Formats: sequence, C-alpha cells, structure tokens
Amino acid sequence: MPATAQEIAIAVARLNRRLRQERHSELTPTQLSVLGAMTAAGPVTPGALAAREKVSPPSITRTLGALVELGLVDKAPHPADGRQVVVSVSEHGASVLAEERQRRDAWLYLRLQELDDHDREVLTEAAEVLTRLAES
Repeated sequence: MPATAQEIAIAVARLNRRLRQERHSELTPTQLSVLGAMTAAGPVTPGALAAREKVSPPSITRTLGALVELGLVDKAPHPADGRQVVVSVSEHGASVLAEERQRRDAWLYLRLQELDDHDREVLTEAAEVLTRLAES
C-alpha cells in the first residue's frame, strides 16, 4: 500500500528533528539552511537568495544580518548595481557549516549501515523524489 501524504510528512518531520538533534552549533536551523543555500549558490544578492529559498526579503535580510554579525557571511558591493550588495559564505562560515554537516552525515551514515541493501536503495531513490517535491 502506498504511503499517504500524512505518513510521508510525519516521517520527514521526525527525521528532520532527529538530524537537528545532531547539531552542536548555536546557529538556528534557518541560519544553517541559509548558509547551505549560499554555499550551493555562490555569491548572490539577498533578493535572489530569498527567491531561491522561497522566503520573504525581510526574513532573509534578518537572517543574513545575524550571519554577517557572526562573521559567517561576507557582504560586498554589487559589481554592476551600486544599490545592491552581494553576500557570500565566509571562510569561517564554510568551516562551521562543514563541521555541522560532517556530524549530521556521520550519524546518518551509521544509521544507514544498519539497513539492508534494499532499504538503502529505496531511500536513495526516495531522496531524489523528495528533493524534487521540495523544489516544486
């Protein structure tokens, strides 16, 4: 029997909560998410980042302000538009994000090793589908 939307939502929420328990930084989940998005996007304007993350510009501005204050994000003038800025992950931000991801991935790797090959294959396929759902 196929899983219902509610079952999938509950499973994803529980896994997300468990992965968050592996965090050890003082950053909020939103701040970590923005750092990750910026790492993937490269230098970007706050507006483009807000659109990419599907959040409001004021929300991304607040998050970026906190990350800049912590030294995790660098802000520079836009090369072509003096009214805008470009933000990028600082060296320190990349290091903090890498440490958090390593800790999370290590925990998940150990849990995946407890599964049989079939279950790992199913999860690999499900990850691709869940990524597409999240991006739509």
